[in-house]
Amino acid sequence: MSGGVDSSASAWLLRQQGHEVIGLFMRSGANEETQCRPGELPVLALKPHHQGCCSASDAADARRVADRLDIPFHALNFRDDFGRIKDYFADEYLAGRTPNPCVMCNIWLKFGRLWEFARQVDADFIATGHYARVAPGPDGGLALVRGRDAAKDQSYVLFGIRRDLLPNIQFPVGDRSKPEIRDLAREAGIQTADKPDSQEICFIPDNDYSGFLGRFRGPQETAGDIVDTAGRVLGQHQGYQSYTIGQRKGLGLAFGEPRYVVRIEPETRRVVIGTRDELGRRELTADRLNWLVDPPAAALRCTAQIRYQHTPAECTAEVIDKDRLQVTFDDPQFGIAPGQAVVLYDGDRVLGGGWIRSSGE
Repeated sequence: MSGGVDSSASAWLLRQQGHEVIGLFMRSGANEETQCRPGELPVLALKPHHQGCCSASDAADARRVADRLDIPFHALNFRDDFGRIKDYFADEYLAGRTPNPCVMCNIWLKFGRLWEFARQVDADFIATGHYARVAPGPDGGLALVRGRDAAKDQSYVLFGIRRDLLPNIQFPVGDRSKPEIRDLAREAGIQTADKPDSQEICFIPDNDYSGFLGRFRGPQETAGDIVDTAGRVLGQHQGYQSYTIGQRKGLGLAFGEPRYVVRIEPETRRVVIGTRDELGRRELTADRLNWLVDPPAAALRCTAQIRYQHTPAECTAEVIDKDRLQVTFDDPQFGIAPGQAVVLYDGDRVLGGGWIRSSGE
C-alpha cells in the first residue's frame, strides 16, 4: 500500500472478494534529511504537500486506509534497499545512460523484498495497484498482459518480475479504468479517492536530477562541449548527466529547426545534437534479459516498447549470445535511450525484455 488511490482500492477489492488482506508500506527514509548512510550527502527533504509513494504523509494515508478497511498494516524499513536504487540511478546517469528506477524498484523491492516478507507471514499472494493483469496464456500457463485502461497501462514497468511469481501476483485494478477506480474508492469511503497521482521519483521530489546527483555523489567533472553530428562545437554544457536521448527542450541553443540530443559520450563529456532524422534508429541491442515466456529459439515477430509512453512498434527480435537481444524495427524509432528498458509484446501479452545498451546508427 503506497498511500495512493490505486493500492487503496486494490486492498478494498481484495477484501470484497473474501481475501484476508495485510497492508504493507515501504518506508524509504527519502524524506529524512538528517539521516544519511555513511559517506552519503543529505538528500532534499520532501515537502509537506509532496505526492509520492513512500513519504511519511503517504505512510499516514496508507495507515488510515488500512484502519478504514480493518486490516493489519506494517510499515517496513527499506531504507538500505532504497540506497541501492539511488546508487543505481546515480551510476547510470554518470555513465551517460538514462535509468528507470521505477522498474528496478519493482524488480528489487515490490516483487523482491516485499514478497520475501509476504512469505514470512504465510501470504499466498502479493497484490499491488498496478494497471496490468495476470491472465491465462495460450500455452496453458499464466501471462502478464496489459491493463484494460490503455492510458494507464503499466505492464512495461513490470517486465522484470520473475516468471515463477506470476501465480502469486494479483493486480486488482487491472480490469478497470482509472475513473472507475476513483468512483469505487469514493463509494467505499476511502480517504485517498481524490489524491493526485505521483509524478516524481520518490527520492527526487523537486525533479532536479542534476541537483540530486550533486548532493548524493558530490561535484562531478562532467561539463563539456555540445557538438553536432559532424563534431562541430556549438556550445558548452554544465554536465552531461542533465541530458537524455531525444531531449529537445533545455539545450540552451537556438536553431532554425528543432534539434535533439542524439548521443551522450561520457568518455569525452560531449553531448551530440542533431535533427529528428539523425535521432531516428531502426536497431537496438539489449542485455540483462528477463523472459515471461520460453526464450525464443529463432527470430521473433512482435512489437517493442522502448519507454513508458511509447507506442509499441512492429519489429523483429532475436536472442544472440544467450543474454543479448537484438531488435530491428520496421520503421525508425525516435529517442532510443541506453539505460531504458525495451519490452516485447505479442498483442497485449508481455513476452519479456531487457535493458538497452546501444542503438544502431
